[in-house]
Amino acid sequence: MISLHIPPRYQIARVAKMLADEFGTAANIKSSVNRMSVRTAITSVQSKLKLYHNVPPNGLVIYCGTIISEEGKEKKVTIDLSPFRPLTTSLYHCDNRFHTETLHALLTDDSRFGFIVMDGSGCLFGTLQGSNREVLHNFAVDLPKKHGRGGQSALRFARLRTEKRHNYVRKVAETAAELFLQGDKITVAGLILAGSADFKTDLAESELLSQRLRAAIVKTVDIAYGGENGFNQAIRLSADALSGVNFLQEKRLLEGFFEEIAKDSGKYVFGVVDTLQALESGVIETLICWEDLNIDRYKLRNGATGEEKVITLRPGEQRDFTDPVTHAELEIVEKTSLIEWLAENYKNFGASLEIVTDKSREGAQFVKGFGGIGGILRYRVDFECGIEDEDWDKINLDEY
Repeated sequence: MISLHIPPRYQIARVAKMLADEFGTAANIKSSVNRMSVRTAITSVQSKLKLYHNVPPNGLVIYCGTIISEEGKEKKVTIDLSPFRPLTTSLYHCDNRFHTETLHALLTDDSRFGFIVMDGSGCLFGTLQGSNREVLHNFAVDLPKKHGRGGQSALRFARLRTEKRHNYVRKVAETAAELFLQGDKITVAGLILAGSADFKTDLAESELLSQRLRAAIVKTVDIAYGGENGFNQAIRLSADALSGVNFLQEKRLLEGFFEEIAKDSGKYVFGVVDTLQALESGVIETLICWEDLNIDRYKLRNGATGEEKVITLRPGEQRDFTDPVTHAELEIVEKTSLIEWLAENYKNFGASLEIVTDKSREGAQFVKGFGGIGGILRYRVDFECGIEDEDWDKINLDEY
């Protein structure tokens, strides 16, 4: 099986040449069966690459190999896709499995953090999303230094120096508003201020910085350098704070969900059946799913009538794929993981999707008591909310 990850900066011709070299290298494989499998997979990948004139903006991922189907038969598969966020590393691997660790990292690290790196020579603005680091803007500044000359000139130079520092902070604050604010909303999950001397402190305490940006500051760090070296150092020093922000965001989201239940506002839903019904009706504003939700979605077709229906099953539930009226065997048209289907289709219903863990108290209660799936509604809906395969006695609403 071949796993191929191509970052945006690569060229198709360069990758095609690398695969041609690998095709020759495959001749050194001792087993004739393995040699033929590798060469066949490389040929399939080469054919797939011919469909692309350029690497997509976020990069390209290709998986090719032979898998064993549920019926125990061998099946050749070739999968090509462009991820929803840019790839930062390249990968070519020939193994007995597909290597998807990089894609898992893209799914996990979805929060975007803003960085402002200030020192006496200039300021850098950047963002960090997962492992993708981006410099948005930077500018240089020429600030007067302190000197030991006395007399009247000392007061004048001190006044000029203070004025230029104030103008520097003003420019940084205005640029931050342009880069990290869109209308009335902040575009990053949190803001990290980094710098040497007192520049970062002056900015954090200044009224020139937007109140929304001041509220989003999660950490200030002292760094020894400015520019991109300082950006890299700031990322390392703020790693603990960034992971804590994700944890707090998850807690706030679930606290809001539990608050709607405690108020009996009618603006909530939970359980697989009711959540999917509300989603298809377009009333869910925020869809909440546990990251390890283990439910399969089946699309079934009645061969006699042509009618199709969708059911969901948890592991261990009885699979009865027969029509209750005609007792005809129902054909499985499609089987997918429910959380994968939701991740691909939630935008079609006008909802936003939030993936949560069970590492917090709120997350554990959401999984244990509410089945790991639910949502916050746009407005009150009068339908009975239920829980599939869960015991109502497990839910203690007095806790919320």
